[in-house]
Amino acid sequence: MRVPLGVRDFLFRAEHVYGERIGLVDEPDQPAISWGALRYADLARRARSFGAALEALGVGPGERVAIAAHNSARWIAALFGTTIAGRVLVPVNFRLHAHEVEYIVRHSGARVLLLDPEVEPTLGPIAVEHRFVFGEATDEQLFCQDADPRELELDEDSIATINYTSGTTARPKGVMLTHRNLWINATTFGWHTGVCDRDAFLHVVPTFHCNGWGMPLSFAAMGGKQVVLRKVSGPEILRRIAEHGITMLGGAPAVANAILDAAATWPGAIPGRGTVRMLVAGAPPPTRTIERIETELGWEMIQLYGLTETSPLITMNRCRAEYDDLDPAARATRLCRAGAPVLGARVTVDDQGEVIARANVVMEGYWEDPAATDAAIRDGWFHTGDGGTVDDESYITISDRKKDVIITGGENVSSIEVEDCLSSHPAVAEVAVIGVPDDKWGETVKALVVLRSGHEASEVELIAHCRDRLAHYKCPTTVELRADLARTATGKLQKFVLRAPYWAGRTRQVS
Repeated sequence: MRVPLGVRDFLFRAEHVYGERIGLVDEPDQPAISWGALRYADLARRARSFGAALEALGVGPGERVAIAAHNSARWIAALFGTTIAGRVLVPVNFRLHAHEVEYIVRHSGARVLLLDPEVEPTLGPIAVEHRFVFGEATDEQLFCQDADPRELELDEDSIATINYTSGTTARPKGVMLTHRNLWINATTFGWHTGVCDRDAFLHVVPTFHCNGWGMPLSFAAMGGKQVVLRKVSGPEILRRIAEHGITMLGGAPAVANAILDAAATWPGAIPGRGTVRMLVAGAPPPTRTIERIETELGWEMIQLYGLTETSPLITMNRCRAEYDDLDPAARATRLCRAGAPVLGARVTVDDQGEVIARANVVMEGYWEDPAATDAAIRDGWFHTGDGGTVDDESYITISDRKKDVIITGGENVSSIEVEDCLSSHPAVAEVAVIGVPDDKWGETVKALVVLRSGHEASEVELIAHCRDRLAHYKCPTTVELRADLARTATGKLQKFVLRAPYWAGRTRQVS
């Protein structure tokens, strides 16, 4: 008999095969909200309790539960509890401005909002039917009931999560991912990275981020240990690797650079040499970063490529036998490509130079936005908005970003959103926001501004204007005043012309 694929499969196997094993180690530096070390049986029990609590609140199947919180055991329990009960999880980037979070909660129709105590002072006033702040006071109601949700026969094509992503519009779009999407993404990730019960994973990537999705599912199913990291810190990452025997972690190039900086002053041998697999995603890492990971740390570097809309994994680049005898610089050149399509994915470059994909991990569509869905999925292919090339080994290299998005520190920033914000300043006549290279963040946000005649505004003033209205990572780090901006004969901004001087001498206009 055919069994529908579902997120609960991963927790079910963890509980029944590895139930007595420590499966999840919570953040030790937050004793007030830490669960400490949990067996997989404990995690499953708390997840079922959460599903039953949603049922008791009257939150029905298919209804949405939003969460804005740092990485924690409660976050992962809520992920499993919501999805095994047939409800839909809406992960929210807690770094967003309060009005941005409010839009996501309202647009998704979430009836429940879960908050981390650290973000609650900022996001607490958001109107929602049921609000809970993580901590001991809410555990008894949500996670510690001896109750199971009513068992549902879930359709594998039903929505499991709605993940909001910044794109080419000022408003984020809700990416609908099904149980089938998440199941195939997690199992594909596990196959390609070789996850097994001897592995230990460090949750560095924020759990709301699409790059964090495959890990809690894959590691649960295979009985690997998962260790929570609440906030990125190079020294703390190295300490956790040494303490817990971490064998895998992930992050944007900025995370890799933070680790490399910490390693320079680390006392003694670097932990994990010869055993750690470092997954880099969110933006193409510089060749030099790859070389340093492998030579200075002695870790294996694996590059992943995908988008929220693809659950996210569609290509992977991992060292092949053919690279074993190459010198470090030559290996890094091979490994800086985004990779070859993973099992089950078809990834290529169309006649316009855009990377397109077909796979069982491609989203169901954008929540309540059929026009955007039709624009992104055409003739059965998902259009990524990224420019690239494909070589004779079927490896994809990302060369530029065709859609108007800047990726800084692994976070997507809509340049249009920042432009809209700056345009609301009374002194601004025209503005173009672009991404420029940055050694720490890969690229950073730069605004090119033309002021209105007779008006004045300083760089500090314009940046402060944005910081009052946007999440800080979206705000320009520099503002350059211009007399005019490059445009086509029809008046359209020529951003490729504006970007070109800052990317001169580089083979690609992404970093």
